[in-house]
Amino acid sequence: MPRIVLHKELFDYDSELRREYPVICGVDEAGRGPLAGDVYAAAVILRDGLLIDYLNDSKKISEKRREELFDVIRDNAEAYCVATASVEEIDSMNILNATMLAMSRAVEGLGIKPDLALIDGNRLPQLDCPCRYVIKGDATSASISAASVLAKVSRDRYMKELAEKYPQYAFEQHKGYGTKLHYEKLNEFGISDVHRKSFLKKLYDQE
Repeated sequence: MPRIVLHKELFDYDSELRREYPVICGVDEAGRGPLAGDVYAAAVILRDGLLIDYLNDSKKISEKRREELFDVIRDNAEAYCVATASVEEIDSMNILNATMLAMSRAVEGLGIKPDLALIDGNRLPQLDCPCRYVIKGDATSASISAASVLAKVSRDRYMKELAEKYPQYAFEQHKGYGTKLHYEKLNEFGISDVHRKSFLKKLYDQE
């Protein structure tokens, strides 16, 4: 019986591109929208022929499944790198530029120069290799899907670490996003040094 792999079309997309670009890198980010914490990006190079069950857009996968895939991707990738841009960088250069910076750092940290970098979204970071953006790339390319999982899990773990340092904000529950609970905590405790001041200008000005 032939093996049935969920979402095999993601791997077929990459395999087709490898005919022209043998080494493909997928790049995705996590944490553009939250009010607190660094923005994360990951870059992943998968070997041709590798199939990973359940790999998909990280937002469509349960947290438990993402944690499992995190280890599978790291164990089987040709190369990977997770990088960040800090809260201070976000506030000084805006979230878009900080996200592009994190993506550039992730690709630079691979140790292998890709023939082509596939970037999720509709903007391109400055890279020392050919690149193209793929809208909804995390649901199109296996390489981008793998990067989305590494970025998402890495950032969620980071937010849980922040929750231990700043327990009053309940970061482990909302991961820094602008939920009702998060705003209630901000109103009660004010803005911390891990909050993005540029995202909270009205509150920051009041303080």
